[in-house]
Amino acid sequence: MTVNKLINIMAGFMMMLGLALAHFSGQVDLGRPSWLWLCAFVGLNLFQSAFTGFCPAAKVFKLLGAKDDGAACCAR
Repeated sequence: MTVNKLINIMAGFMMMLGLALAHFSGQVDLGRPSWLWLCAFVGLNLFQSAFTGFCPAAKVFKLLGAKDDGAACCAR
């Protein structure tokens, strides 16, 4: 595991943990449509990209013409 992959794992896990704690403490209802699902989507993408190397945002930016410098943590 590289440092970048571990950072993605930690960031994704912390985002999902925060949402879960807010939901189970009754502060947030994740059963209703809200902008918190965007946070859940980003957290899951961070977490899975550390293991799979697939980053949807990197693919979109490459299609839009951005250049890959090889230093980004999910630039595969």
